[in-house]
Amino acid sequence: MKNVSLILNRINAGFLAFLVGFTSSVALIYQAAVNLGADLTMVSSWIFALGIGMGLTSIGLSLYYRVPILIAWSTPGAALLITSTQGFSINQAIAAFIFCACLITLSGLTGWFEKLMNRIPQQIASAMLAGILLTFGIDVFNLMGQSLYLVLAMLLVYLISKQAIPRFAMLAILLSGGLIAWQQGGLITPKLDWTISKLIYIEAEWSFAALLNIGLPLFIVTMATQNIPGIAILKSQQYFPSTSTLMTVTGFMNIVIAPFGGFAINLAAITAAICMSPEADPNPNKRYWAAVSAGVFYLLMGVMALSLMTLFQSMPQALILALAGIALFSTIGSSLQQAFIDTQYKEASLMTFLVTASDFTLWNIGSALWGVVAGVITLLVPYLISQIKCNTNQGEDSQQ
Repeated sequence: MKNVSLILNRINAGFLAFLVGFTSSVALIYQAAVNLGADLTMVSSWIFALGIGMGLTSIGLSLYYRVPILIAWSTPGAALLITSTQGFSINQAIAAFIFCACLITLSGLTGWFEKLMNRIPQQIASAMLAGILLTFGIDVFNLMGQSLYLVLAMLLVYLISKQAIPRFAMLAILLSGGLIAWQQGGLITPKLDWTISKLIYIEAEWSFAALLNIGLPLFIVTMATQNIPGIAILKSQQYFPSTSTLMTVTGFMNIVIAPFGGFAINLAAITAAICMSPEADPNPNKRYWAAVSAGVFYLLMGVMALSLMTLFQSMPQALILALAGIALFSTIGSSLQQAFIDTQYKEASLMTFLVTASDFTLWNIGSALWGVVAGVITLLVPYLISQIKCNTNQGEDSQQ
C-alpha cells in the first residue's frame, strides 16, 4: 500500500506540474502563433513540437541524473513574441527560433553560463526563488474574493490532509477542488474529438532584422527569466546536475523542434518546484519520478494537442491557480529559510527577494534577473567601500 501511495503521489505531482504549466500560458502561445498567421492546425503543431521537446528532455535528463529536472516552454518568451513579431513573417520567426536555440546550445558548450551561476551565492538564489513563487502563494488568498468556498475548502483539505494523510495531500486537494467546481457548475466537460496532432514543417527565412528583434531578445529573456531560476531551484533543493550539459541538451533539442514551431524550451522553475516538493515524494532522491511523470504528460499533450486545449480551457482558472499556490507552500517556506539563514548574506537576500517579488521590468527582462543583480550589488558595495578606504589609508601612510 505504501508503494502504491508513493507512485500515486509522483504521478499526481507530475500531472499537477504539467497542468499548471500548460494552462497558465498556452493562451500566450496561441496568440503568438496567430499573430504570425498560423491557423489552429499550425498552432497544434507548435504545441506538438514543444510537447515532444519538453517530454523527451524531462524524461531523459531526470532518469540520467536521477534528479527532478523539468523542462518547460518559455512563458515570457511567448509573451515577448506577441509584441516583437509584428511586421515579420512566420518563416522569419522560425529562423529567429533556430538562432535563439543555437545561442542556448553555445552557452552550454562553452560553459560560461555554468561559471556565472557558480559565482552566485546559494542564499541569493534561494531569495530569488522565494520572490518568484511568492505571488503564487499570495494568489491563493486573493482568489477567495472570487471563489471563496472553492479556495477555502481546498485550504481546509490541505491543512487536514497534511497532518492525516501527507502522502495523499495534493491528490486530496485536487479531487476535492474538482468536485466542488463541478458542483458549482464551473467544471463542464466539453465534447471532444480525439484526433492525433500533426507536425507541420515551416521553412526558415533568414533575416538579420528578425534575428536581432526576435531571436536575440528571446534568448536573453529565456536565459534570464527561465534558466537562471531553474538552476536556482535545483540548487536550493540540493540538486547539482551539470548546468552546461542541461543548456547543451535543451538548446540542441530546441534546434530540432524550432522548424515546427518550438520557439524556446528551458529549465522549469515554478512547475519544477511542484516535482521537488515533499508532497511528490518524502525521499528527495526519488522525486525525479515526478518529473518523469510530467514528461510523459507533456508527450501526451503534444500528441493530443487539439483535444487537450479544448479540455483544459473548460477548467476554472481559480482551481488551477489555487492548486499551484498550495502545492508551492512548502517550497516557498524552505526557500525563505535558506535565504535568511546566514547573517552575512541577509541584506543581499532581502534586496534580491524584494526586487524579484516586484513587477519591475527593464529592457523586456523581468524582475528575476534584476533581483540577482540587486543582491550582487548589495554584496559588492561594502567590499568596494572597504577597498577604497584601504587604498586611501595606504596613500596617506605613504605620504607620511
